[in-house]
Amino acid sequence: MTSSNPSTTELVSFANTLADKARTIILPYWRQPIAIESKLENDRPITESPVTIADRLTESSMRRLIEDTYPTHGIYGEEYGHVRVDAEYVWVLDPIDGTKSFITGKPLFGTLIACLRNGVPIIGIIDQCVLDERWVGVVGSGTTLNGRSVRATGCEDLKDSMMYATTPHMFRKGEEEDKFQAMCDIVKRPLYGADCYAYAIVASSFGADIVVEADLGLYDYCALVPVVEGAGGVMSDWSGRKLTLKNHKASRGRVVACANERLHRQAISILAKKTWIKKSIQSRTWTDTLLPIVIGIGLGMALSKSRS
Repeated sequence: MTSSNPSTTELVSFANTLADKARTIILPYWRQPIAIESKLENDRPITESPVTIADRLTESSMRRLIEDTYPTHGIYGEEYGHVRVDAEYVWVLDPIDGTKSFITGKPLFGTLIACLRNGVPIIGIIDQCVLDERWVGVVGSGTTLNGRSVRATGCEDLKDSMMYATTPHMFRKGEEEDKFQAMCDIVKRPLYGADCYAYAIVASSFGADIVVEADLGLYDYCALVPVVEGAGGVMSDWSGRKLTLKNHKASRGRVVACANERLHRQAISILAKKTWIKKSIQSRTWTDTLLPIVIGIGLGMALSKSRS
C-alpha cells in the first residue's frame, strides 16, 4: 500500500506498472488459437462484441494491483464493472481496446489505462504491446511515445483532413449517422479500423488529423483524453463538453478528437448543430409528398361532381 495522497509522478509510475503487467498477459495469446465469446448488447448499434480470456485475465490482474496498492481508489473496467466511482481517484481500464483486431492478428488494438481525479482524466496510457509502443499523456506535462515527447499539429481545414472512425456502423441511424456523413462529405478522406490507435496517430502527427466516434463506453475514451490533449490536441464530446465521469451520460459516448483547436471548432460546428434535417426527409421525392395531395384533390373534385 502506498500514500493516500499520491503525487502525479507516483501515479504515472503506477500506471506504467499496470501497462507492463498487461503486456505479460496479452502477448502469450497474440496470434495463437484462443476461445472467443460474444457479448450481446441489443440497445447498441453494433449489438455483438467479442471477448477472450486475454481480456478478462488482463483486467483482473490490473484490478488486483490497484486494490493492493490503492485500496481506497475506485475502479471502472470494461469486463468487471465498477467500484468506488465516487472516490477522489478512479482508475478506468480497457484491457484490450480493439478485441476484433486482436483476434484477427491485426496489431492496432491497445491497452487503455486512465487515472481520473474528481472525475476528470489526468493520466492516460495507450499501450500497443506487439509494436512495443506506449503513449503516456499527463495533464499539464505533455505526452510521450516511448519516453519521447510528441506533439499534435495536423492540417488547418477539415477539407484537407484525414479522419478516422473505428467503423461507420457505430453511428445510430438518424442524427448520428447523418452528422457523421456530413463530416465524411467535407474531409479529404475518411478512414476506418484503428480503434484507440487512431487517437495515438493524431497525438503523434503521424498523418491523421481527426477522430469522430460514437457509442463509446467510458473505458473506451478516458485514457485517450490526456494523450490527445497532452500533445496539444483537443478532445471533447460532440457538443464541445469536456469528457468526464460526470458528463458521460450526457455525452452519450459521442467523441471527437482533433489535432488542433481550429479543426475542433470546425468539427463542432457540424457535430453540435441543434437543427438538422433527417436524410429521410431530405430524400423524399414528389411521390412521397405531392402525390397524396393530388390524389386527395382529385377525389374531392370527383365527389363534388357526383353530388351535383
